[in-house]
Amino acid sequence: MGESECNWAEKKVLVTGAGGFIGSHLTERLVQLGAKTRAFVHYNSMGSAGWLDHSALRSELEIVAGDISDRDSVQKAAEGMDVVFHLAALIGIPYSYHAPMSYVRTNIQGTLNVLQASVQANVKCLVHTSTSEVYGTAQYVPIDEQHPLQGQSPYSATKIGADKLAEAFHRSFGLPVVTVRPFNTYGPRQSARALIPTIITQLLTGEEVHLGHLHPTRDLLYVADTVEGFVLAAASPTALGKTINLGTGQEISVGDLVTKAAKLMGKTPRIVSEERRKRPPESEVERLCAANSLAQELLDWQPQYSLDDGLQETIAWIGEHLEFYKPKHYAI
Repeated sequence: MGESECNWAEKKVLVTGAGGFIGSHLTERLVQLGAKTRAFVHYNSMGSAGWLDHSALRSELEIVAGDISDRDSVQKAAEGMDVVFHLAALIGIPYSYHAPMSYVRTNIQGTLNVLQASVQANVKCLVHTSTSEVYGTAQYVPIDEQHPLQGQSPYSATKIGADKLAEAFHRSFGLPVVTVRPFNTYGPRQSARALIPTIITQLLTGEEVHLGHLHPTRDLLYVADTVEGFVLAAASPTALGKTINLGTGQEISVGDLVTKAAKLMGKTPRIVSEERRKRPPESEVERLCAANSLAQELLDWQPQYSLDDGLQETIAWIGEHLEFYKPKHYAI
């Protein structure tokens, strides 16, 4: 059952991590599809709902503030929901070397809270968010869903733990879970901790681009394609119990990505590889390239955006929103 066959207007939907990069795009898409959408955002003293503060659809959302690691607030947010999209997570890899316990608390304990709340609420589908980082460096390409998992950073280790908890709740308690495993999503609103905003902001504001290793390859997926994968996964009964990659099946090195972005922007920068930006040698994921045949088979999903098209959209958006970035600052 594709999204067009699912009557979203009859669905009550919860999105955790709704104020974040992918979460805000997904939340807006669900509103556009007619779903009654509850956005769970991280409580803060400023009363901010993250990127949803800047959304034209904010008034059509029910925004609930809380903490994913607090079981009570998660349980209350899940009450009465038909579908839960779980995106709340700590995602910065460099920071996970400095504060691994916070990743355990958010990514593992937080996911456990969502799973338990979803069982109690008797939800019809829980879409759990994984990441291509759980595979570590590719042992073969393209990487399919049977590829071994390898915790090459504290972040990826906690996401492996979260994925296995989701699998366990499906098998142990019959929770209708589908795990969506996006590869390297990019697009408007992505934070400066990520590769593409790091490149674009530096290209927009100077003549040099400072990065870590330049040789690793990544499979880059535009955020609108990622969001459609999530929506289709929630609407597909055949996806329940499965883990599904979302990726393009194409890879590009960090160095070549700089060259491509610079060409699109009419720039000829000097690329500087900095030691402080490099992952520890055994922690670096050298190669990522997705097999997406399962997504095509189960969800009738495939990417609609080329890398050039997605980069153009992202360059334009960041150029209009540079106030959200600090190009000279290395954000871990």
